[in-house]
Amino acid sequence: MSLPSILVPFVGLVFPALAITTLFLFIERDEIV
Repeated sequence: MSLPSILVPFVGLVFPALAITTLFLFIERDEIV
C-alpha cells in the first residue's frame, strides 16, 4: 500500500498538528478546571 505523493506531506503535517492541538486543548482544559 503506497500513498500518493500529495498525501504524504499532508499526513506528515496534519496528523502531528492535530495531535498537538488535541493535547494543547486537553492541557488548557485541565488547567482551567
